Amino acid sequence: MSSGFIKTKDGTEIYFKDWGSKDAQPIVFHHGWPLSADDWDAQMLFFLANGYRVVAHDRRGHGRSSQVDTNNTMDQYAADASVVVEHLDLRNAVHIGHSTGGGEVARYVARYGQPQGRVAKAVLVSSVPPLMLKTASNPGGTPIEVFDGFRKALAGNRAQFYRDVASGPFYGFNRPDAKVSQGIIDNWWRQGMMGGALAQYEGIKAFSETDQTEDLKAITVPTLVTQGDDDQIVPYEDAALLQAKLLKNATLKIYKGFPHGMLTTHADVINPDLLAFVKA
Repeated sequence: MSSGFIKTKDGTEIYFKDWGSKDAQPIVFHHGWPLSADDWDAQMLFFLANGYRVVAHDRRGHGRSSQVDTNNTMDQYAADASVVVEHLDLRNAVHIGHSTGGGEVARYVARYGQPQGRVAKAVLVSSVPPLMLKTASNPGGTPIEVFDGFRKALAGNRAQFYRDVASGPFYGFNRPDAKVSQGIIDNWWRQGMMGGALAQYEGIKAFSETDQTEDLKAITVPTLVTQGDDDQIVPYEDAALLQAKLLKNATLKIYKGFPHGMLTTHADVINPDLLAFVKA
């Protein structure tokens, strides 16, 4: 089956795509907030063309998955990912996560994939771990007022908020020299509006307040950590640089001037680098 739905223990239907030879090494993609598996189109087509099996799912409450009103937490995101992996019986897999999806990858690998012996490598792209929120023990984090602003904007006018994020900081389209793509903006907005407002609202807490320090410490498989130094959504000093320090087997690559959504705007650069890491 090239796509379909899997039902979790709490009755949530998770949509997934599964393309390519079932004998090929699987690459599993975990999307960012508030998007869907469609955000990985450029990577899935690229890796499929290079002979891999590619799998991606819509997080609960996002995309085509059930618009649930419960369990919108990082713990459950990782558990849902494991349901997909176990259903498809994926082994020797490389898990690649972007932003919130990077948090999902870290928790999945630490709690499920690595103990089950299903994971070969991991990739964290512009990802939220170890902790986005500014706290006494994480002074370089983002103040709670920023996330409260996200919640207020989403509740007040989600459609406009998503236009503003996509046309501004997410892809760096607010920079003076940016090459703005209306198609990219429209696609981001489309994906966001497909999902449920409640799940996305609660997802803000999940991606910003979940401390994943111990997840990173527990991961032993080779892990590529990569981010742009002009990321206006997840500051790289409090994300990629700390991830690389906490992981036991990390490779760090920082891209000068690249934005948070660099997988889309700079796929021509990022994709070959991801492939090189997978093949190494």
